Amino acid sequence: MNGDHRMIRQPSRRSALGLMGAIPVAGALPAALTSRGRTPRELAPGGEYDEYIAALAAKDEFSGTILLAHRGETVLARAYGMADKARSIPNRVGTIFNLASASKPFTALAIMQLVARDKVKLHETLGTYLDGFPPESAGHVTVHQMLTHTCGLGDFQLDQEYQDNAETWTTEATTMDGIMAAVRRTPPKYTPGTRYEYSSSGIAVLGAIVARVSGQSYYDYVREHIFTPAGMTRTDFFDKPRWEKDARFAHPYWHDQAGRPIDGLHRPPPPLPSGHRGFAPYIGNPGGGGFSTAGDLVRLDRALRRGRLLDAAYTELFMTLKHPTPPASPSVQVTGSAYGLIATMYDHRWLAGHGGSMVAGGTTNWTIYRDLHWTGVILTNYSKTDIRSIMNRERSFVTRYATRPSRE
Repeated sequence: MNGDHRMIRQPSRRSALGLMGAIPVAGALPAALTSRGRTPRELAPGGEYDEYIAALAAKDEFSGTILLAHRGETVLARAYGMADKARSIPNRVGTIFNLASASKPFTALAIMQLVARDKVKLHETLGTYLDGFPPESAGHVTVHQMLTHTCGLGDFQLDQEYQDNAETWTTEATTMDGIMAAVRRTPPKYTPGTRYEYSSSGIAVLGAIVARVSGQSYYDYVREHIFTPAGMTRTDFFDKPRWEKDARFAHPYWHDQAGRPIDGLHRPPPPLPSGHRGFAPYIGNPGGGGFSTAGDLVRLDRALRRGRLLDAAYTELFMTLKHPTPPASPSVQVTGSAYGLIATMYDHRWLAGHGGSMVAGGTTNWTIYRDLHWTGVILTNYSKTDIRSIMNRERSFVTRYATRPSRE
């Protein structure tokens, strides 16, 4: 959404209770035009999707921001709940959220820019660009495999030394050095290229390759070559002190056994059964933890479609399916890894995007509806929000209604 120009709609009788204690906001923009008519009523303010989110917020099952855009123009934007309960700061459409793993595509996009410039080769191995890795990794794990989560490198966040020391790292450099040390300690879990297994370590290593090849820090590279040309003015890898103190940021909330929301920045939750701990690190990394807003993620889509970040051929290479995995829904014909993105054919329409979740609280997802020219963003700061159900509802509504004009 452009700027902070907003309007409040009059609630329908159905959603009036949902507005109690919440702050619903819609972009004050003319309805975007679809290819066959005006915005479908079901996707506009007051439509089915809008009412669905309002009902969740009324039950305190949603806290955050949702946004739908068509051809880069906001159609529907809503914000509910509190960004910082202790200071009574509400979530707004422009609130900045920690994306968790939904920022992984920033790293993949940086790699693809270097591939397009002939600085990185998709078939080359990790050891071509970085030193100090075990032979099983250095000589066999390729850039392609790290982009598609078929590299076998696992998750550095489960490394004991990482868990013991990460909270003491207070610079971008010490964060990257510590993560790379954790990855170097661990050989691949399986023969690279033989199967899919989600790997934060693989994406983190790609960030280190970006730094080595470009001569810039990973963080400076993505700021200069992705965030700035895309016009993403509220997107960055912000540090924890700013996250805690700046009123523009949403604090993460997990829920205790009694269902009470707990600020994950001030009190981390118990570790998950997987071994993941809930502390918030000083700063994010190439594998996740970048911050953004709903509007900035729409700007990323717009920049990709307009060739500001990659030319058309490399944008297609970036976004198309490379390694299919079993679909979890009958509405999904095929899904799997693109290059740092998840590519999905939903109801016979191609989608690309990524989601993320934090143990400390909050889940996120952004989706590019490639052949419909729509963008959907869901950013929450509640651990108990069922983002998968919201995501499926968004996809169902967009693919069903965006292909026909609204009823007048």
